[in-house]
Amino acid sequence: MIPSYLTTLFKQQAYNPDNFFLIAGPCVVESEELVMEIADKVSSICKRLEIPYVFKASYRKANRTSAGSFTGIGDDNGLSLIQKVGKTYHLPTTSDIHAHEEAAMAAPFIDILQIPAFLCRQTDLLIAAAETGKIVNVKKGQFLSGPSMKFAVDKIQKAGNEKVMLTERGNTFGYQDLVVDYRNIPWMQENKVPVIMDCTHSLQQPNQTSGVTGGNPQLIGTIASAAIATGADGLFIETHPNPAVAKSDGANMLKLDLLEPLLEKLVRLRKAVI
Repeated sequence: MIPSYLTTLFKQQAYNPDNFFLIAGPCVVESEELVMEIADKVSSICKRLEIPYVFKASYRKANRTSAGSFTGIGDDNGLSLIQKVGKTYHLPTTSDIHAHEEAAMAAPFIDILQIPAFLCRQTDLLIAAAETGKIVNVKKGQFLSGPSMKFAVDKIQKAGNEKVMLTERGNTFGYQDLVVDYRNIPWMQENKVPVIMDCTHSLQQPNQTSGVTGGNPQLIGTIASAAIATGADGLFIETHPNPAVAKSDGANMLKLDLLEPLLEKLVRLRKAVI
């Protein structure tokens, strides 16, 4: 069941309320051309399949391994382009914030504030996000169990904001891999909040000696299918027309042309398990 604070966001979209919702877009805002191309394609697919859709792009990438990695085109430019996507395609939007002072800065431009997994225990960040009144989506840390995320939910709700979502994104396995424990989906749903499966970052292979994170995007469909079967409320998928030339996380993103057949399959699977 999609809560009222999400149905309000989706009011301009015709969708099947029995479907999962989708958060999708490029890892980071690279250019206006890129974000518009992806939003146009994904919104068209979701409209046909009656999937409620949130456009995602990071306006800044603060958590890069190498100092030489691309971080964005500037905060104002990045946020303004995300806002333009939302207005052009009548979509809710989301982006991640990395420090408490970013919450008030980003909130006027986007509908959902995303808290990165590494920062999910940062109390001042969670409270600042909550105080904006926006929906707050907290990614579960790679170092935490699903049940422990109740404390993140408590922090936001005690700050006066009931609009919370949680995202599963795998757990650290050794130095350079992640695994997904699908028990975390129902466990986090016990907090009476929507739970999303991050099908992209759960396939990361971090800490590569090259300074660039690796990944297994060929398994995105596997992760997504298992999440739907487990009862996830939403899916998070980063996508790009040509991941090989993406400026951030290209090793993890789904090629844009592959998204439609995957979503078609997932819609059928959803109908079979609800």
